[in-house]
Amino acid sequence: MPQEILIQVTPEIASNESLLRDFVSKNIKIGIADIQQVVILKRSIDARQKAIKINLKLRIYTKGEPFQETKIELPDYPSVANAQEVIVVGAGPAGLFAALQLVELGLKPIVLERGKDVKGRRRDLKAINRDHIVNEDSNYCFGEGGAGTYSDGKLYTRSKKRGDVTRILELLVAFGATPDILVEAHPHIGTNKLPQIIQDIREKIIECGGEVLFDTRVTDILTKDNEIEGVVTHKGEIILANKLILATGHSARDIYELLDRKKIFIEAKPFALGVRAEHPQSLIDKIQYSCDYRGEHLPPAPYSIVKQVGGRGMYSFCMCPGGVIAPCATSPGEVVTNGWSPSKRDQATANSGIVIELKLEDFKPFAKFGALAGMEFQKSIEQKAWHLAGETQKVPAQRMVDFVQNKVSTEIPKTSYVPGTTSVEMGQVFPGFLSQILREGFSEFGKSMKGYLTNDAILHAPESRTSSPVRIPRDGITFEHLQIKGLYPCGEGAGYAGGIISAAIDGEKCALMIAESLHKQ
Repeated sequence: MPQEILIQVTPEIASNESLLRDFVSKNIKIGIADIQQVVILKRSIDARQKAIKINLKLRIYTKGEPFQETKIELPDYPSVANAQEVIVVGAGPAGLFAALQLVELGLKPIVLERGKDVKGRRRDLKAINRDHIVNEDSNYCFGEGGAGTYSDGKLYTRSKKRGDVTRILELLVAFGATPDILVEAHPHIGTNKLPQIIQDIREKIIECGGEVLFDTRVTDILTKDNEIEGVVTHKGEIILANKLILATGHSARDIYELLDRKKIFIEAKPFALGVRAEHPQSLIDKIQYSCDYRGEHLPPAPYSIVKQVGGRGMYSFCMCPGGVIAPCATSPGEVVTNGWSPSKRDQATANSGIVIELKLEDFKPFAKFGALAGMEFQKSIEQKAWHLAGETQKVPAQRMVDFVQNKVSTEIPKTSYVPGTTSVEMGQVFPGFLSQILREGFSEFGKSMKGYLTNDAILHAPESRTSSPVRIPRDGITFEHLQIKGLYPCGEGAGYAGGIISAAIDGEKCALMIAESLHKQ
């Protein structure tokens, strides 16, 4: 019977198979020659003490015990070319995993994506970075794979449904992700590797008889007697089906406006908003690892920090070790920041969203917009930042200590944000209460992480697309919209997910609920 053990080892031992075998041999008092295989089940870093350790959960196979390399394979997807059709709006993680689940359940997905495929998106990303041109349908948020494709690929989730999480991770591995994501405490694929995985998922859907249509923006949702009949695209094409998964992501403002215009129930939802802070990665390593140089066996250090300031949570969000800041506007006349890391996390800078919890009462100045009040609040800050920074894709920027001391930075060094920066007193971007909380919060952060509060850190504004400012209400059991039968609000855009894994899980759940509904008919 294989033996499972929990051990703590140095980073050097954890990264060297021979040294690890030797350590295990001494730990369980079995000769090295008698150890057939050491399988790492889980791996995490313990940096609480000066001597950094790696926590490992291992399964040890000794000679004579049956061992077979685990090979993760895709489900046996059936052909669905002639099956009942389900419309899926959006080809982000929620939409793609909903489509895969529909195929597995014998239903035919018709995926409608307003943006381009992963390769076609690259030209539009280049246009944002180099020419400051924003394509409203193809950008860092819209297109095949959604916002996650070109904005990092973090797979960490706080979801307690671990079985579902494992299933999503295994599907990603079967589609080409590194098996390490099944082991790491905070798994990450990387922006450089995600596009091929996304493309392979799309090809599998099509191979099985599903459809994936790019450059196809939904402009109307057809209903009769509060039941879904289909959709209309921007080309005037009508696509009919009585089941619709709406997985458009949290930046599809036109969809929220369409629902509001058609008097389909939506509601304002609190979200978080702030800045994206960039530090030298070497400084974060020094703070987190308590050493001048992290060495070759430790990864670039992440950080996570939460404070209560002025009765609100202020916290790090989407932290990107060895990463860069990207321009994520979805319309001309606004600027938005986000961050990502390549798979090796080998860039010289680290960045993180530093955001503050908002409350519904904060949106009162926009009350005339009803359920869209939070969205209009968000939009107003993005547009103000665009004006202040020079009406291009440059962003307002300020050195961190200067911001805390309410001083305009005389010079902003070159940062990882390619379109460039404009020195601005950040307090002009945000309402007064948010600026004050940010100032106080950074002072508190500096007390917890010695060295974090520094003028070597550059703040970029705004980090505003943390989650949806709108919730599309649905039944907690059937996942169907409370008013429109056959409409399944899904993922981040509907207010039910917060990242790649949780969105994928939500997509699968919506597909399962549709299959269950059809089975009962």
